[in-house]
Amino acid sequence: MHTMHIKKGDTVTIISGKEKGRTGKVLIVIKDKHRVIVEKMNMVKKHQKPDAMGKGGIVEKEGSIHVSNVMLVCNKCNTGVKIEHKVLENGNKVRVCKKCKEILDE
Repeated sequence: MHTMHIKKGDTVTIISGKEKGRTGKVLIVIKDKHRVIVEKMNMVKKHQKPDAMGKGGIVEKEGSIHVSNVMLVCNKCNTGVKIEHKVLENGNKVRVCKKCKEILDE
């Protein structure tokens, strides 16, 4: 099983599909299915039955996107980049941009 290189709160760019070229913030990471939900991307309509509150009808919400179709955005490069993992002197493992060698984790 591959490791997930995307975390909740990351800014990503979509590299394929109907939302190609758009960027957004990751809201949810679904590790077992290798999918992410990106804010205001891949909007789908869901038919919802009324619950105890009485709210029902057609609800629009974000659909999941496979992690292979998104790229992490580097703050310095300002584009989607490949990443590598490095272990710092203090033992912390961080993600690093392959283009500019900027550390992507805070």
